[in-house]
Amino acid sequence: MIRFRYAALPLTLLAGLAGGYALAQQNTPTASAEVLLTTDKTILGQPFAYPITDAPQVTAAIVTLPPGAETGWHHHDVPLFGYILEGELTVTYEAAGEKLYRSGDALMEALGTPHNGRNETSEPIRILAVFIGAEGVPNSVKAQ
Repeated sequence: MIRFRYAALPLTLLAGLAGGYALAQQNTPTASAEVLLTTDKTILGQPFAYPITDAPQVTAAIVTLPPGAETGWHHHDVPLFGYILEGELTVTYEAAGEKLYRSGDALMEALGTPHNGRNETSEPIRILAVFIGAEGVPNSVKAQ
């Protein structure tokens, strides 16, 4: 009888652990995804394509603009996905006028179009910029 009790104890523990595991599985959080942007055009309605290259390169950066700062006039020759993490950014696109981007906005930046971003607020701006480029090809080019 004593052997049986000791033998049953591990089985009882295993059953209890298995039940607890099943309960834990029911309460386990699952991953989710929130689509930020689905598009085949830039913010100015331009179609874009990925560079054809044997040396693709993706660069992700967090760009921070303090109050009153500007990016300076520049353009992009590679697709650029932008996501405004914090703040408000005012961008002037030559003849296409101005656009205001706020925290939570996602965009595909204009290609080959000179533009200048400005922080006209009293708070810093933080932008996640993901360039879909190629080795040896600049992600941003200062406008002439």
